[in-house]
Amino acid sequence: MKLNRYTTVVHAVEALKKRGFTGEFILDAENHRMRNLKSGKNYRPEDMKIVEYHRFEGASNPSDMSIVFAIESNDGTKAIVVSSYGMYADMKLVEFMDKVKIKERAVGMDN
Repeated sequence: MKLNRYTTVVHAVEALKKRGFTGEFILDAENHRMRNLKSGKNYRPEDMKIVEYHRFEGASNPSDMSIVFAIESNDGTKAIVVSSYGMYADMKLVEFMDKVKIKERAVGMDN
């Protein structure tokens, strides 16, 4: 899995949307589910896979530290989830994403 191929979070999000990651998910922390804002469908961590992720360091500002996740659900929905990390992290989102498996890639495959 190739990481950090993008220079900014905005660049990563725009490129992933062009590749079909257009769904919008939000964490429903109370119910331990990720909700699709368009369909209202809820997903557990085991219903989703991380297709790829890109980590961005906050070189001048620690609040700029982010990870962009490209997610695919078991029903084929593709979405982007952006999470801060470090001192500004949403720990409930971090805990949820820690339970989502990373999709395995074929050896030598470069996405």
